[in-house]
Amino acid sequence: MNWNVAEFVAAYGLSSQLPEGTLPEIAFAGRSNVGKSTLINKLFQRKNLARVSAVPGKTATINSYRCQDVMFVDLPGYGYAKTSKSELRRWQDLINGYLQSERDLRAVLLLIDFRHPPTKNDLQMIDFLMDTEMPFALVMTKADKLNKTQRNARLAALPEEIPQFADMTCFITSAETGEGILELRQLIEEITVSVE
Repeated sequence: MNWNVAEFVAAYGLSSQLPEGTLPEIAFAGRSNVGKSTLINKLFQRKNLARVSAVPGKTATINSYRCQDVMFVDLPGYGYAKTSKSELRRWQDLINGYLQSERDLRAVLLLIDFRHPPTKNDLQMIDFLMDTEMPFALVMTKADKLNKTQRNARLAALPEEIPQFADMTCFITSAETGEGILELRQLIEEITVSVE
């Protein structure tokens, strides 16, 4: 895959606006401000492909990007407390509408901030992905913010915090240092290779 030819396709504010999926898709999910847009930019070596904001809950739409014959889908972040109930409902409908529609979804990359235990929403999302037998991988973000002792403590805690963690694919990543980015690209290429 040529990672340098990605382009923004569209933003969708309602699940009814989502077009039919005709290409393999990789979706990015996670709580607000976990670093989805930043990770997308790092994967494609672009600063502004996906808009990054310091304000949580900024991605209020489903944003899609295309790189050759694969679609990359940035889902709205969940769990931001300062959002109105009606807006939260719209986001939920949007995420559910996307995940439950007929698409060639090869994997959901579920981003979790490595510095903290998974939130209740993270664990609910893991349950949902497991219950629906949707292929997914955990992507622990912001690894550069931890020193070696903190990192080892977080790694040791994950099997306690996430049921069936040992059976899951997990990447430790940093958009700052590039840690885990090549491995993530390899996974994406492996699971979308049938369209090359």
